[in-house]
Order: sequence, then C-alpha cells, then structure tokens
Amino acid sequence: MKGMKNYSAWQSTLLVTVRVLIGWHFLYEGLVKIMNPGWSSVGFLMDSKGWFAGMFHSIAASPTALSIADFLNMWGLTAIGLGLILGCLTQIATVAGVVLLAFYCLSHPSGMNTQYVVPSEGSYLWINKNIIEMFTLALLYVFPTGRIIGLDRLIFGAHKAQQDKVSD
Repeated sequence: MKGMKNYSAWQSTLLVTVRVLIGWHFLYEGLVKIMNPGWSSVGFLMDSKGWFAGMFHSIAASPTALSIADFLNMWGLTAIGLGLILGCLTQIATVAGVVLLAFYCLSHPSGMNTQYVVPSEGSYLWINKNIIEMFTLALLYVFPTGRIIGLDRLIFGAHKAQQDKVSD
C-alpha cells in the first residue's frame, strides 16, 4: 500500500499496538459471550434509549431477530478481534468494528441524565468509550497496519507479487 513505508518505527509500533489492544478487547468480549450458554443481548436491547430504542426493543421481542442479533454479536466480536490481532483482513475488521460499535452507540447513547439498568463505569456526556474506540478503528482504517505486521502482509504481498509477475 502506498505510503506504508513512510511510517516511522514509533508510528508503526503505536498503530500496531493500538490495533492489537482493540482486537483483544473485541476478542475477549466475544469469547466471554460464546462461553456463557445463558448469555443473550435481550437485556441490553430492552434497555435501549434514544431515537432508535423502538427498533432495538422490537429485535428483543422477536425470538428469531434476537437469536440472529446474539449470533452476530458473539461471533462478530470474536472475528473482528481475531482479524485485528492477527492483522488479517484488517480493513474489513475495522469497518465491521465501526458498524458494531455504532449499533451499541445508537442503542445506548450517552447523555446527561440518561439512566440505564446496568450502570457504566463512568459518567459520559455524548462521548463514551464506544465512540472513542469507533473513531480509533476509523483511524486504523485510514492508517492500515496489517500489511506492516500481520497476515495481510502475506496475503496482499503475495497477491501484489503475483500481479507484478502478470504485468511483466
């Protein structure tokens, strides 16, 4: 990818470290849900507030929609986390992470006097950890690191080498 070789060692190290840390957060959250046979997103969905609360409540009320949401949440978190940690299809993983976090933000917007059943670990006015993580993933999309350290380097490096041979 153009410009990749222009990252300093510190920039590369910090970007890769942030990618792996966020990947670990996603992977762990997914695995905890997978390993808990009683886990469901129903409580989170029913606790939704804001403009889109009705949509999330209707997902919770439909057994089929709820099972799809649970599956996508558990396995989406896990796949995104693995992709980020391994540097495999990182641009897809970052976009998927942004979309998933956007749904969390739409379901549970942070605002003054917004009370949820499960309290958060801090007091937030508009900006919370999900928004910060979402924008950090967007930053990692713009400054991809999987081709520096990750499986993307092998995947896309081999693909680029093959393209170079074909064009010769």
